[in-house]
Amino acid sequence: MPVLGIKLSRNYGHQNAMVAGLTMSTADAILTIDADLQDDINAIKDMLLAYQSGVHLALGVRSSRGNDNAFKKSTALGYYKLMSALGVNIIEDHADFRLMSRRALDALLAHQEVNLFLRGVIPTIGFATKIIHYKRLDREFGETKYTLKKMLGLAINGITSFSVAPLRFVTFTGAIVSAASFMAAIWVMVIRVFFYGYAVPGWASTVLPILFLGGIQLLSLGIIGEYIGKIYLEVKKRPRFLIEKTSDENQ
Repeated sequence: MPVLGIKLSRNYGHQNAMVAGLTMSTADAILTIDADLQDDINAIKDMLLAYQSGVHLALGVRSSRGNDNAFKKSTALGYYKLMSALGVNIIEDHADFRLMSRRALDALLAHQEVNLFLRGVIPTIGFATKIIHYKRLDREFGETKYTLKKMLGLAINGITSFSVAPLRFVTFTGAIVSAASFMAAIWVMVIRVFFYGYAVPGWASTVLPILFLGGIQLLSLGIIGEYIGKIYLEVKKRPRFLIEKTSDENQ
């Protein structure tokens, strides 16, 4: 069986590196698996059987998370719950261990966005799908290269790629703040008229609205800026990866 190695011109991240390999594949059935040896290879047999029965997507789902610490387990669970609450069609505890048919892969590669979030795109492809449960093995060698910063980046990319709920949250928050500001104005007027001796002149009507509205504005601008940044990256249409060479070039 021929083996083709691909060397990218630089590190484009694991999502784009995976897309590079998928793009170069010419097989009828394509399997992706992490290189840390924690995904149980025995589950591949069930994936192949599912493919032979007509399934286009056989998705590996962890029935356990191995020796992950409590922090990682709780944050992963919270992330999947948050994505579901925001309306994103994502399969809990499914990472990058999957088998795809050629038809499913062609449908995946038809997606042209630069910020491609595979875990969110795969379930939206359609076709016959089967979940393959497996027990995630403990890591025997080395340490994970996926830092907290990278995980947060992947989480933000997933949310902003598939949900406009944060933008609607900004609108909802703006309405709430406007109503609260109106109520605060009434309260200040009541204190001023009926409890004049207990009021500190100018403090409540100046300091609290500035601090409150300033924080809301910064939060809103941050959320909106994240989406504008995604638009900026998409409209430039830069390639998701560049291949420097492949192993068959020297043959």
